[in-house]
Amino acid sequence: MVTQRVSLLTLGARNLPALRAFYQSLGWEETEFSSDQYAVFKTAGTLLSLFPIEELAKDAGIEISQSTETFHAVTFAINVENPEQVDSTIKEIREAGGKILREPSDAFWGGRTAYFADPENNLWEVAWNPSSVFDERGAMISF
Repeated sequence: MVTQRVSLLTLGARNLPALRAFYQSLGWEETEFSSDQYAVFKTAGTLLSLFPIEELAKDAGIEISQSTETFHAVTFAINVENPEQVDSTIKEIREAGGKILREPSDAFWGGRTAYFADPENNLWEVAWNPSSVFDERGAMISF
């Protein structure tokens, strides 16, 4: 059986300094593993790393698309503890220069949600789900 765990998410960065600056402007803390060539941010339960896209593609043995407007077919989520946090989080992201794709709104499934893109068009959802359960570190363990 493959261990059922997501421990590190890596975004291939076209402009590492600019992408790093965006996540720093959100107030996210980097780990001691970060360097000039690699950034690693602490999140609840999973580390988020930024690595030059050319090096990531080379390591994986694949070609990369040159378009920065292409949907990557992946979204990330920041789940929050109450519906008001969706709105306040989107406000902070807007102030940090994030591109708001969908303003906060009530969802058909009973929660509240919004979407934004970072400077390299990685899509993020900010969501409140009334049935979400978080552990003591703030990692979501159920919804």
